[in-house]
Amino acid sequence: MKFIGITGGVGAGKTEILNYIRKHYKCEIHLADRVAEQLQEPGTACFQALVELLGEEIKTSDGRLDRKQMAARIFADPKLLEQVNGIVHPAVKDFLMERLEAARESGEIELFFVEAALLIEAGYRELVDEMWYIYAEEEVRRQRLVQGRGYSPEKTAQIMASQLGEDAFRRNCDFVIDNSGSLIESYQQIDRKLEAFTWQE
Repeated sequence: MKFIGITGGVGAGKTEILNYIRKHYKCEIHLADRVAEQLQEPGTACFQALVELLGEEIKTSDGRLDRKQMAARIFADPKLLEQVNGIVHPAVKDFLMERLEAARESGEIELFFVEAALLIEAGYRELVDEMWYIYAEEEVRRQRLVQGRGYSPEKTAQIMASQLGEDAFRRNCDFVIDNSGSLIESYQQIDRKLEAFTWQE
């Protein structure tokens, strides 16, 4: 079984690529951001550690984390961001390693994927068997974000500027899928790469 990381800049089309893989291959896929959200639900060790760090005022009236307030505080304070990441990132990795081991033991999974824009920065390069970079031309990504997600050009530029550049992605990845054109072309690239694995309808 291969453990593969999927990364790339915002608007590159990682979701569409993963949807195709999920449909056609014997795989398990985890989105690191979604795992992180699940691990911050009330009652979890992660939730308790974050409340201890940020104070009871970080909770909403229904006892959950106030994500907007949390984001505002974290991004205004680099030290606090580092502390929060020090709680959340190890918890996400522990969860994924447990799922990976379970998938290996089941013998039913051939490909185990984790996706996040920040996989490289979070140290997953040392954990995965392969790192894949979903690439799309910058102008294509801008159009997708403005038209598809309704982002303003300013917000789009701000997000893109905060992420790794193309050179860094390519330097740290073993395989590149060019998702600038049609999805059919992207799917063909995936199928060529995964020809040794079971393809199923």
